[in-house]
This record gives sequence, structure tokens and C-alpha cells, in this order.
Amino acid sequence: MNIRLLIPFFDTSAQDWSFEARWLRWLTFLWMMIGLAIMFSASYVSGESEVSDGLYFFKLQIAWILVGMVGFNLIVHSPLRYIVGVADWVLLLLLGLLLITLMPGIGKTVNGATRWLSIGPVPIQPSELIKPFLVLQSARIFGQWNRLRWSTRLAWLAIFCLVLVGILLQPNLSTTALCGIVLWMIALAAGLPFSQLGGTAVAGFLLAFVSVSIRSYQRRRVMSFLNPWADPMGDGYQLIQSLLAVGSGGMWGTGFGMSQQKLFHLPIQFTDFIFSVYAEEFGLVGCLLLLSMLIAYATLALRVALKTRHPVYRLVAIGIMVLMVGQSLLNIGVATGALPTTGLPFPLISYGGSSMISSLLAAGLLLRVAREGSEAKVLPITGHNS
Repeated sequence: MNIRLLIPFFDTSAQDWSFEARWLRWLTFLWMMIGLAIMFSASYVSGESEVSDGLYFFKLQIAWILVGMVGFNLIVHSPLRYIVGVADWVLLLLLGLLLITLMPGIGKTVNGATRWLSIGPVPIQPSELIKPFLVLQSARIFGQWNRLRWSTRLAWLAIFCLVLVGILLQPNLSTTALCGIVLWMIALAAGLPFSQLGGTAVAGFLLAFVSVSIRSYQRRRVMSFLNPWADPMGDGYQLIQSLLAVGSGGMWGTGFGMSQQKLFHLPIQFTDFIFSVYAEEFGLVGCLLLLSMLIAYATLALRVALKTRHPVYRLVAIGIMVLMVGQSLLNIGVATGALPTTGLPFPLISYGGSSMISSLLAAGLLLRVAREGSEAKVLPITGHNS
């Protein structure tokens, strides 16, 4: 393999790609650069305070981007049939790691949630890494649903349910909900019967209701979302500080690096609430531009899905669109008080190695579908009368 293919910015083969693939590539890079800039601003004060190095988290994020970029470009230059062919084994491996995090003394607990495994000095989050492979395998199963035996269908439905339950037990209700939505949307796009989809949706809502009912902190989050000022120094603190940041941005923002809420007022300001810092520094205009980028990304993804003739690859494109854009909108909804406070990162923007690698792998999958879906159709040779 040409080593230049591992460095996306020097990949000269992109000039021969389809319109959708080229634009998705540059939108991915733009999205990532915006994320690096705002992550630098949001994390500098914390880095200076915690480790006496304002660039500490920024440098770690660049390291994760370099790792993710290798995976991104390997996927972009690998045939989809090979990638889809190994998706089941990778999914099962990550499911195993996910379940290992639940074992006492093995999983790493942060803020009451056990979501991480430490491999030497490197922490990984299996619930983040599993997302693109969940899209791949669900597209593979639902894309050929009518050709599969019931035993195969039930086996994979059980595995998908085990993934959701494993994430929920960490506990991580927000990621469970996101993965459930992705699975449901892929099944909907595949044309599964509405009776089955409706029953699945009801079961998902019941599972979420049970989780909120038995976990007091989740219940308090829902209540604080409805009225955060009822407990401004407790459960409503995060949302109130986020709303203050978003509101302080006004029309044009306070300027890059000038956020006041990131100065130890807004918790986890460079991960789950990084959009709040962005909104404060770039204002309504900057937020509208960011939303426009997400709309452009979603539009291109849908164009890719419509142009792709292979049913499984079409579902991969739809699943990645729901994953990337849907998770972004959920993060924005939390920061603006439209949704209950949850721990969902903003793809390609929030700090975190597992999230960044997962997002870059997902973006690479969409680009690969765009490349293969744009191949010229084979026309039949018509005979000529002599």
C-alpha cells in the first residue's frame, strides 16, 4: 500500500472521486478542524489548572486524530465487501470488551459510570468504538432480512439487544437510546414490517422508562431538565450554566477564546457541553453556520444512499448519517435545554479518543459508500444488424 494513502491531506486520488465523496471528505476535515479549534479554547484553562499545561488536552486530541485518520483512510481505500465481511467479528469482539467493563474491579468508573477499560496507560470506551460496527452489521442483517433464516434473524436480534443492555448497565442511557434509534432507523429504511417496528419502539420506550424509574439520578436529570431553576446549585446546575453560556453569545458571540462560562463555571466544558462554549464564542451566526454544515453533510449522505444500488451499502450510508448528524443534534439539544442532560459527545468536536476514532471510522465508511456507489453502471451490449 502507498504510504501516502495513510495521510488523507496528501491523498491525490481524491480528485477522481464522485462529487459527493469529494465534498464529504472536505466537510469531514472542516468539521474536525472546527472541533480542534473550539476544543483548544474550551480545554486550555482546565489543562493549565490540572496539569500546568494548557495544551495538554489539545495535544492528546491531535494524537487521537492521527490514530483515527489512519483508520479513516484505510476504510476509504478498502472494498466495502471486505469491511462488511469482518463487521460481525469486530462487533462481537467489542461486545466482549463492553461486557468486561461491567465486571467488578476491571472497568474504570468515572462520575458514577463504568464505561472505560484501561489498556496500559490508554483508556478506551467500547460503547463508543462499537457504534460504526453496529451500523455495519445491522445494515448487513436488515439489508438481506428476507433471505435469512429465522434462526439467524433471532440470533442477531439477541446480539443487538445484548449490546443495548450492556451499554444501559454501565449505566449510559443516552448512548443506549442513540444506538437503539440507529438500529430502528436502519430497520425502517430496510422496509421491515411496521408491526415489528412499532413493537420494538414500544419496547424501547418501556426499557427507558424502567431505567429512569429505578435510577434516581436519571430521574432527577429528567426533573431538572423540566425546571433546572428548582435546584440551581444541584441537579439543575449544568443546564443553567449551559444556558447562560449559549445566551451570552448573542448574535455574533464573545469572540474566539473569550468564553467566560468555561472558566470553571460550566462543568465538562470540552466534552459533553462543548457546544455551549462554541455558542458563547461564536453566537447565533456561528451556530447557524454549524447547523448548515450538518444539514449539508446529511444531504450529501442521503444523496449517496439514493445513488447506491447495493441495498446493504445504502443502509450503511443511512445509518452513518443518523449516527453522525443525529448524535450532533442530540448534543445540541442537551446544551440548549431542549433535551434532558445526558453524556453524549459531539462527534469530531468533543474531547475523547474513543469518540474521535469512532467518528472518523464512521465518516470513512460513508465516504467509501460514496466512492463505490458512484461507479458507472454496466450497460448491456446491443446487437447491430449487418
